[in-house]
Amino acid sequence: MNQKNILKNGLLFVLLCLVFACQAPKKETGLSSIDALIPKPQSVTKTTGDFEITDKTAIYVGNGAEESIAIASYLAEKLKPATGFDLPVSVASGQPTTNSIVLMKSDDSQLGEEGYELTITQDQIKLTAPHAAGLFRGVQTIRQLLPAAIENTELQKGVEWEIPTGTIRDFPNYAYRGMMLDVARHFFSVEDVKRLIDEMAYYKLNVFHWHLSDDQGWRIEIKSWPNLTKFGGSTEVGGGKGGFYTQEQYKDVVKYAAERYITVIPEIDMPGHTNAALASYPELNCSEQTIKLNPGNEVKRKVPGLYSGIEVGFSTLCTSKEITYQFIDDVVRELAEMTPGPYLHIGGDESHATKKEDYIPFVKKVQEIVVKHGKKVVGWDEIATSTLQPNSMAQVWAKAENGKLAIAQGAKLIMSPAKKMYLDMSYDSTSKLGLHWAAYIEVDSAYAWDPATLVKGISRENVYGVESALWSETIQTRADIDYLTFPRLPGHAEIGWSASPDGTEGSRSWEEYKLRLATFGPRMKAMGINFYKSKLVPWVE
Repeated sequence: MNQKNILKNGLLFVLLCLVFACQAPKKETGLSSIDALIPKPQSVTKTTGDFEITDKTAIYVGNGAEESIAIASYLAEKLKPATGFDLPVSVASGQPTTNSIVLMKSDDSQLGEEGYELTITQDQIKLTAPHAAGLFRGVQTIRQLLPAAIENTELQKGVEWEIPTGTIRDFPNYAYRGMMLDVARHFFSVEDVKRLIDEMAYYKLNVFHWHLSDDQGWRIEIKSWPNLTKFGGSTEVGGGKGGFYTQEQYKDVVKYAAERYITVIPEIDMPGHTNAALASYPELNCSEQTIKLNPGNEVKRKVPGLYSGIEVGFSTLCTSKEITYQFIDDVVRELAEMTPGPYLHIGGDESHATKKEDYIPFVKKVQEIVVKHGKKVVGWDEIATSTLQPNSMAQVWAKAENGKLAIAQGAKLIMSPAKKMYLDMSYDSTSKLGLHWAAYIEVDSAYAWDPATLVKGISRENVYGVESALWSETIQTRADIDYLTFPRLPGHAEIGWSASPDGTEGSRSWEEYKLRLATFGPRMKAMGINFYKSKLVPWVE
């Protein structure tokens, strides 16, 4: 090589070194996985060292309970794709050996229905809980303690599957931690619903609220009223073909959720948001009704046609007809028979076309029907303007005063304030999906509030839990669901699970939370989640 080429190559080497030296450093938060859990545990005591999962690791359960074995098998299934390890699950006949993961029931009543204790040493992971739901929640913590690559569905080579040692004691702050998916404005498949349930389980949510009917579509098969799905389920926003779930599909989703310790609450919205039902069965209409599509645009007609817009408040069941209550009785009966959970949601919101003097007795009568079929009532906050049945719950989304009316009747509240918990709201003015009639909700705004102090006159003892709500006017695909749901849902889950932001040990703060959330970027990517990469979060690359 001549001197000229040596000089040329030397300059090239120097330039390459300068280029790579000047690149932005890889973003890191400095947090280990035990410091970055979401939701934040009630207490974490760290020790020195790691437990490593290898192909020789075994999973044991402390007794032969079917639930414990099923949860241990679920863990093994979640670990297998990325590690390639086919970890055996068996009942421990004595003291489990080293290099083991042990799931055992305990009598630690302080942990409650969903709490758990996780003790990790260099030799063993021991997960204990008084109930199976607690074991399942603890398994999600084990998943989060592993490297983010564990969530890949393909084999990951060269990864050390290490978990930091220490002790975690954990239990939820609120008993009810939910998410609602609207499948009426746009229909989503069983597979999409199950995927969302899996994502909810990862963050320890325990209620899936399924919004099954609205003006744009009726999505659940009711055998005694077949036109509801045959006709009312045939469209969606924008005029698409819509769709519906058969009763067998519904039962399958309910079972799938139950296996993840998530309760399904079906919603049939009424007396408003009912155009799909009214179009399917003319007898549910009054002889003539005023249809208000836009301010100043009113028409009168006997039977409405199918509707694929996004305006609200124009429809109402005919509350004076006996056939209306027979219809509701049949729908509630068939749903109740398929729903093992204790609640049915009757909607009740935005019934602008229903006169108040008709709305109040209607809600009272519908509640009686729900109770007759062995279920408790949930409804949007407007139902509190009527007389509530004992053990009912009001879901506060718009008017805090309605929440106070519910409290005065002895009811508990689910807090879903639209300005904080509505996932269909855009992040900012540049967001490609969502609406903004309630607010623009960035990730910090979704997280930095407390259900127990948001409204004067509504305290911690009045609140049963929290629920995110994803309305589907602007979303059509699984990727769309992801974009509006993540990364806000993990923050909502933490509001429901973790301690309140009161400054004490274990309490919440946005500045601390955003660093933990940053570490979940690679996890969400490994899961294939199309999340919104907020500039407020210092994402780990």
